[in-house]
Amino acid sequence: MTTALDPTTDHYRTRLATPGSFADRAHPTVWGTEADGPFDAAALEAHESRGFTILEDFVTPQEVRAFSAELDRLATDPRLTDDARLVTEKATGEVRSVFEVQALSEVLDALSRDPRLLDRARQLLGSEVYLHQTRVNYMPGFKGTGFYWHSDFETWHAEDGMPAPRAVSCSIALTPNYPYNGGLMVMPGSHRTYVPCVGETPDNNHASSLKEQRIGVPSEDDITAMAEKHGIDQFTGPAGSALWFDANIMHGSGNNITPYPRSNVFLVFNSVDNALTEPYAASAPRPEHIASRDTTPLR
Repeated sequence: MTTALDPTTDHYRTRLATPGSFADRAHPTVWGTEADGPFDAAALEAHESRGFTILEDFVTPQEVRAFSAELDRLATDPRLTDDARLVTEKATGEVRSVFEVQALSEVLDALSRDPRLLDRARQLLGSEVYLHQTRVNYMPGFKGTGFYWHSDFETWHAEDGMPAPRAVSCSIALTPNYPYNGGLMVMPGSHRTYVPCVGETPDNNHASSLKEQRIGVPSEDDITAMAEKHGIDQFTGPAGSALWFDANIMHGSGNNITPYPRSNVFLVFNSVDNALTEPYAASAPRPEHIASRDTTPLR
């Protein structure tokens, strides 16, 4: 376990007026040791190097069916029609994401506290953890739109006030992830480089960025440079697979024009020693359902 980080020093400047240089990561990726949890030393070393870990059959087929039923229920719940936690596709109006799902579903709340997740999150972050963000993502066949290349931490730092990339995401696939149905692409090793973005953060940027992100994305030249250095891998695997990935890894996904839908549960664990402060590059923090400020450790 380590002490709290100093939030007064901005190691990761972004939303600049003019393009800035890449910066080496100032903090570790793995904060714990083999003795702290289920990942062995080789798995921790690989995660430190690549910035992500794929675990197939992470949840059972029965759990996949239960979680999928919750996704269907949330997407069709009339009480969420005008709820800010429900985000629709810009072009079609279909459900794209639902946020803060642990508050909307007892099943998904229990998942967030499952030792299979908590023990790994605590080990990777070397501390007690809380939920920074949760959501379920829908990418229906023929109509699902992707997410442009980005680092989650860039947004969490700029707009939420997360001091350091001491957070880890777990994406659990509820449908098969094929190479062709909009699966998540990652640049292995890119988490060790911080890429600042250009452009001032508009007020209430989240209202549009959750549908289509324009601010907080790297330039095409920066994406090209990162891809040439790191290459691109893809998260593929059967339903029930889990992708653990670092907050700062460069990732994105394409549109799904196949008949095969893709959906997932997405949970972000943040260290209690990395609590949010004021945004580093926005006039006001994003709403609580997008970036929680309740650092009560998960039990």
